[in-house]
Amino acid sequence: MITLGTTSGMALGRTAPNGVPRAASDVRDAFGRPVRSLRISVTDKCNLRCGYCMPEEDYVWLGRQEILSFEEIAVLAGAFSDLGVDRLRITGGEPLLRRELEVLVGSLAADPRVRDLALTTNGVLLPRLAGRLREAGLGRVTVSLDTLRPERFLALTRRDAHAEVLRGIGAARDAGFERLKLNTVVIRGFNDDELGDLLEFGRRAGAEVRFIEYMDVGGATRWALDRVVSRAEILRVLEERYGAAVALPNEGSAPADRFVLPDGLTFGIVSSTTAPFCGTCDRARLTTDGMFFLCLYARDGLDLKRLLRGGAGAGEIRDAIAGAWRARTDRGAEDRLALGAPGRPGERGVLYAIEDLRRDVHREMHTRGG
Repeated sequence: MITLGTTSGMALGRTAPNGVPRAASDVRDAFGRPVRSLRISVTDKCNLRCGYCMPEEDYVWLGRQEILSFEEIAVLAGAFSDLGVDRLRITGGEPLLRRELEVLVGSLAADPRVRDLALTTNGVLLPRLAGRLREAGLGRVTVSLDTLRPERFLALTRRDAHAEVLRGIGAARDAGFERLKLNTVVIRGFNDDELGDLLEFGRRAGAEVRFIEYMDVGGATRWALDRVVSRAEILRVLEERYGAAVALPNEGSAPADRFVLPDGLTFGIVSSTTAPFCGTCDRARLTTDGMFFLCLYARDGLDLKRLLRGGAGAGEIRDAIAGAWRARTDRGAEDRLALGAPGRPGERGVLYAIEDLRRDVHREMHTRGG
């Protein structure tokens, strides 16, 4: 086991239980963006087959021996925290498929440098796990809910589990997750007629809805630009029903732009496809087998598992992470947006063909995490 300590020369940050100041560096990339948030994928498996993420019939899976243990995840998360990361989000695949996930949650929550520990889930398994996760120290939960209609859910996911997702949302609320969020990927011709209804569901459930533009990432092999419902169009539809929406102050590097309606109802829009936020992106990604990706659109990553299992010391791992981040020039969503700019019609298609995905499983969203 590698024990991660503080690194001399770093700025002093949060205080450990023994009263000794923790290290918090200011590692910045080529555009001056700090690393502050880490998304940790704990499994590449999923119990749904959503059309915008896993539309194919079969997939290549990582071998069990390749998957990081909870101890290894905690070690790597600690290395990122040494460099300034204070927000962690557990993702997948479907993270609740990872057995005894509350053990990892407890380990990550015990680090005083982590001020925000969240999880994104499809909600199917939340009815029996929400309480355990809350007790272990999980701070926030985001549940994917793309439709209120069971028949549409079945068509999108190829699984008859809509009722379980709704029960999972209720279970999260009952477990005490007060800052509950619902993620809705908006797809033209599928659920773009449910925007107001989803907001009303969120109001009743005590959850804030975040509408997400359909993104051309990873396994979205059926993506097409004409199926994207833009932020401008989402706002227009909602304002026709509710009246003018007012933009709320920006929450730093948060991916969602938040708005409030005349009746006080708030919601968010993640417009990565038509209005990217690359300029403030501070997110790193760690796959379930230890690959460090600097951007959701990046083709290649850094193999931290190889370093970890090869006996690298704490300083070497930190240096590898910091060096990769300092060299970072990724602006993937902006690069993709340019392909659809006037004068370049037809250049923006799917990011990867099926053959590319099968050659490198790390390019799949269910492996890389959201």
